[in-house]
Amino acid sequence: MRTRLLALTVLGMAVALAGCHHGGARPDGTRVDKGGVTNVASFESFIATHPTAAQFKALYPGVQLMLPGTISTMEIRYDNSRFFPELDKDGRIVGGDFH
Repeated sequence: MRTRLLALTVLGMAVALAGCHHGGARPDGTRVDKGGVTNVASFESFIATHPTAAQFKALYPGVQLMLPGTISTMEIRYDNSRFFPELDKDGRIVGGDFH
């Protein structure tokens, strides 16, 4: 009985701590958060590299990338968590803005 209780306790702690993972760091050293963009200068430098949608999602998992054809609500966000990109002919992000 005690062994099962100990095993369930350890399992519960492992599951709880797994949710605390923040992802790591970007190439410029800033931390990858699951929230909106807080360092706009760093974000603009990243966009200047013309990333793909996959690269964007890897470095900014907390920002909803609104690609053409994506359906969204009309809510107003002030935390830079929804980005509407401008794409070039190859589908790379060359600019855009937050809504």
